[in-house]
Amino acid sequence: MINPTLEKTYDPKSIETNWYDTWLDSGHFACAPDSTATPYTIMMPPPNVTGSLHMGHALTFTLQDLLIRYHRMAGHDVLWQPGTDHAGIATQMVVERQLATQNISRRDLGRDAFIKKVWEWKADSGGMIYKQLRRLGASADWQRNRFTMDEGLSDAVVKTFVQMHRDGLIYRDKRLVNWDPKLMTAISDLEVEQIEQKSSMWHLKYRIEGTQHDYISIATTRPETMLGDGAVAVNPRDERYQSLIGKMAILPLSNRSIPIIADEYAKIDKGSGAVKITPAHDFNDFEVGRRHNLPLINLMTATATMESIPEIPKKYWGLDRYDARRQILIDLADEGLVQQEEILENTVPHGDRSGVAIEPWLLDQWYVNAEKLAQPAIKAVEDGRTKFIPEHWNKTYFEWMRNIQPWCISRQLWWGHRIPAWYGPDNHIFVEATEGDANAAAAKHYGKNVNLIRDNDVLDTWFSSGLWPFSTLGWPEKTEELERYYPGNVLVTGFDIIFFWVARMMMMSMHFMGGEVPFREVYIHALVRDEKGQKMSKSKGNVLDPLDLIDQYGADSLRFTLAAMAAQGRDIKMSKTRLESYRNFTTKIWNACRFLQMNGCTNTESIDLSAVDEPVNKWIVSEYNNAIKKTTKAIEVYRFNEAADALYHFTWNSYCNWYVELIKPSLTNSDASATAETRATASAILAGTLRLLHPFMPFLTEELNLKIFASKELLICAQWPQLIIAHDGDAVPELRFLIQLITEIRYIRSEMNVPLSAKPVLNVRGVTDLHQRAIDNQKAALLQLARIEGITNVDSFSKGSARGSVDGLEIGLPLANILDVVAEGVRLNKEISRVLAEIKKIAKKLDNPSFTAKAPYEVVEENRRRLEEEKTRLDGLTAALDRLQ
Repeated sequence: MINPTLEKTYDPKSIETNWYDTWLDSGHFACAPDSTATPYTIMMPPPNVTGSLHMGHALTFTLQDLLIRYHRMAGHDVLWQPGTDHAGIATQMVVERQLATQNISRRDLGRDAFIKKVWEWKADSGGMIYKQLRRLGASADWQRNRFTMDEGLSDAVVKTFVQMHRDGLIYRDKRLVNWDPKLMTAISDLEVEQIEQKSSMWHLKYRIEGTQHDYISIATTRPETMLGDGAVAVNPRDERYQSLIGKMAILPLSNRSIPIIADEYAKIDKGSGAVKITPAHDFNDFEVGRRHNLPLINLMTATATMESIPEIPKKYWGLDRYDARRQILIDLADEGLVQQEEILENTVPHGDRSGVAIEPWLLDQWYVNAEKLAQPAIKAVEDGRTKFIPEHWNKTYFEWMRNIQPWCISRQLWWGHRIPAWYGPDNHIFVEATEGDANAAAAKHYGKNVNLIRDNDVLDTWFSSGLWPFSTLGWPEKTEELERYYPGNVLVTGFDIIFFWVARMMMMSMHFMGGEVPFREVYIHALVRDEKGQKMSKSKGNVLDPLDLIDQYGADSLRFTLAAMAAQGRDIKMSKTRLESYRNFTTKIWNACRFLQMNGCTNTESIDLSAVDEPVNKWIVSEYNNAIKKTTKAIEVYRFNEAADALYHFTWNSYCNWYVELIKPSLTNSDASATAETRATASAILAGTLRLLHPFMPFLTEELNLKIFASKELLICAQWPQLIIAHDGDAVPELRFLIQLITEIRYIRSEMNVPLSAKPVLNVRGVTDLHQRAIDNQKAALLQLARIEGITNVDSFSKGSARGSVDGLEIGLPLANILDVVAEGVRLNKEISRVLAEIKKIAKKLDNPSFTAKAPYEVVEENRRRLEEEKTRLDGLTAALDRLQ
């Protein structure tokens, strides 16, 4: 039984929540480990537990859900493994800020009480991102939801750490870290934001030892670190300094002697060619220091104040680093050792959460031997066992992996996986899975029971995230899920975390999963930017909130827009104009379905589409076949924009604009058999189209499937449409010709301003058999859609005819009795002159470098857009003039 007629307008808000609940209740989100179907796995990149949905999330989760829904309909046993990351620093900051409103610090509470507060916060607020993903339509297997701090994953983290330590892959070392002096923790490179700012560079003089007036000049933006200098470096090929290599320089203010060394790090053409080397406060200097065995002098405390150590004159002890800078510059100037100060633009690394400049700081930390772990991961991509899409991301991956540094995995936080290491009375380290195991190991080591102190640090969040592809499936236990769903088929993610997450998963997974890669393919999508191509940021005021867009346009419009714009290797310039366009697409589909329902074209009777007789039906079956072919292939190779484009053009143009219009006359004619076939064909193609659209527009398609077909089968588990083997004969070429003919007639009418009420006769010359069959078979549709009175074969065209050609057929519309042809010619020439003048004016403006350099971006772009519009207008006017006879 068919439901009542569809509502006049489509209202996404009224249906989306209900459909999501229906899907959840149906159980179709869940994987089926006992199934005989081929498994298909995507590991959801776990969003931070503190996170809320942004446009980057909207893109990546739309594309993942599209793949999951497609493969589910294609008959695979799909697992989309969801979960969230505990987000060490971000979560700790959220809870600390919450406590600060009550004038409580975490140190007031103590570690255990503070961690309890974090768990309480997670229980109350940590699920926000899940609710938002549901609004987008994400069909993840929520019953398998994991959290990087849940019991099972925490056990996996501990086992991993202990095993890697025993394998010599995890060790403790004193190296430089990105130290955040506000949060008082080491942070990863991903958490460092490079901020461009105006800075001063001071050129300072270091006296050559044994001389009174000979100096070597160095330049620095950080004079406060000079007290930790271990050397001055010059390039070994720099002829200016050959005589100084091996001599000593006197470090100003502390009067300490430091060597002048030769190292390729010093660039001949940069500054004076001589650079100060401060191994404990610069990452490059640290490596130079190791090569030359230079001393490591840590100048600062955890809060970035100057240490009280012999290498630092007492007057600077306890000063903030910037206060120390100011005082040091005053003292250097007093001694005549400041040559000059120059202002320059440079980038200064800041903590992305604290907003303060990070300090390269020498610290005892835990490290992973990433270089050794990287080798199998590099080879896996070289061998094609894991493929990056687009392929050019291989180069980025290799560049990072082949130059990989030791991975600092310890963080000075309380929230996170606490490092399973204990220290004995002599600081001997015991790495064990539990405190009991550590005590037993210590007793064996010392020959007696001793008190152990546990390491206070927690692990870098990326450590547990690196285990995600296998820990979420039950590892270290040998579960049936691990056996069935590992490795994953594809990882969908942004390019910004290829190194931070993708590389770590490759390394960790291959080490613990017997050399098997964690995923066969890695699809790297681009960034979502604003309509001008600029990165979205709160400071620019150009952020688009996906939840607001869903409220305004519906989830399906947002999903389809993102998919349609997701061209490989090209950033998405998101605009509300595009969203409005695809919202119109949902409206077009809804209105077409409404018309078909009212005209009996939504019956559920089966029809063999390969055996239809009517030419118009043969044509739409052929177009439908092409849509299946193009959409399926494009999804399979991650060309989501091409899949969306194929569906858009088939649905909007072929089905709604042409097929629905072409069949209108036949729905009321006397041939009952032809009418029945057409109604059944329209219904079957519509049902199949809703299936093709479902991965892109799940809510709308489920609603239409229910409302117009009264279907008890949900599209989420319906079969993906199969290609139809049909024998078209001449029907398809005939209909394609007919559509071209109607399109050309409409174009001529538009160019010539022919009134809608006017119905000229169509004159034709050079008609072939195919042309004639098409005209005869579809005459009613041709007369109605082209708005012509009749069709006449002629040997020549009368004066005042507007002419064109289609597939070798010459056509003419006699307009002498409809338009004043002479006046129309005058009008067209006048308009052409005006448009030419406007093109010249805009082009002159755009050719002016001063205008393009100084005018606001949007003004320049608006002029470029107008120029293209006027050129298009000129082409149309010129063609119209040429048509007049």
